[in-house]
Amino acid sequence: MKICISVAIIAYLIGSISFSVIFTKKLAGFDVREKGSKNAGSTNVLRTAGKKVAMLTLICDILKGVGTVFLSVYIGNKYGYEHSEILVQIASLFVVIGHTFPIFFGFKGGKGVATSLGVLMVVNWKLGLILIIYALVLIILTRMVSLGSIAASILLPVLTIFITDNYLVPGNYFIFGVLLAIFVCYNHRENIKRLMDGNENRISFN
Repeated sequence: MKICISVAIIAYLIGSISFSVIFTKKLAGFDVREKGSKNAGSTNVLRTAGKKVAMLTLICDILKGVGTVFLSVYIGNKYGYEHSEILVQIASLFVVIGHTFPIFFGFKGGKGVATSLGVLMVVNWKLGLILIIYALVLIILTRMVSLGSIAASILLPVLTIFITDNYLVPGNYFIFGVLLAIFVCYNHRENIKRLMDGNENRISFN
């Protein structure tokens, strides 16, 4: 139990490093949470600070998820914890929670999509790749990042039922997939309202 709690705390603190806020303050001279949609995510960084800052933010948010999963596996191996898959799932969920509610930045963070992507690519590269392609196709067709993110999160628990191989640490990931999907959808609740009203924001590929 102590190991699980420790991993949860470490993952949350790593997730709380809000690169979107750090980079926009240092490179663009403002806090991204004060511009555009006021969300500390890569999409809002793209709209308010440009492609370079947004790409840097996206990469670092993805790596945040990647690093946390590998760290949880290392801790599990170091202390001989028998259920490493539980540590992976705890770390994965709490790094996304930290990204959304960062203790270092007034609990005002992003929606967790990029960090979730990093997590999933390590947990199961096949599952992550399918979700990336699925989300990208929807984003390209609709120009709505939120729709791709929401749809991919809903697909996640379904895929865990059918994809049973290629996991970094073998185990049952269905409940994990459901919890992550619920959390990502909850973070997109305003987007869902706008989608239903037909006035969701679209990105420009120019």
